Amino acid sequence: MPELGPVAWPPAPIKTDRLVLREPEARDRAAIIELFTSPEVGTYIGGPRQRDEFERALPETPKRRPGLFVADLNGEMIGIVTLERRDPQHPVHVRPGTSEVELGYMFLPQAWGHGYAAEACAAALDWCAGALPGEPVVLTAQTANERSLRLAAKLGFTEVQRYEDWGAEQWFGMWAPVALSG
Repeated sequence: MPELGPVAWPPAPIKTDRLVLREPEARDRAAIIELFTSPEVGTYIGGPRQRDEFERALPETPKRRPGLFVADLNGEMIGIVTLERRDPQHPVHVRPGTSEVELGYMFLPQAWGHGYAAEACAAALDWCAGALPGEPVVLTAQTANERSLRLAAKLGFTEVQRYEDWGAEQWFGMWAPVALSG
């Protein structure tokens, strides 16, 4: 993925009512392995990773990855939120030939249904609006993933188009920061 852009990284931890968005730490390794190898989490993203292979490939200490936030609840990682540049070669864009910022998120199944993803993603979008003023943010989800489509609507994403990829229909939406009038 292309770099996020001209932003200082890492930002100070972002605090919400219940969560802290921060950089990954070595103590998150077990939760990261659980997240990426979970059959439930992998349902709409091509399936879970093979646990033994993923464990071997994952470094003990995470590398700095601008745009990657851990969603931390009471000192424990419950998910991740990413803001990364979409590949300019991707066939679907709001502005063809550009590399818009794309929001991604994955949460452990035990964190589902509590509003944590909405809280974490809203905080990441607010941070992005301040770090990259005026930059639209895009999101892609399988249309079969009703939870992600509800979250996208709750966050203020609007549908741009639907397309086929990875053997399934995909929903592509855009979020633009709202400029407050004085």
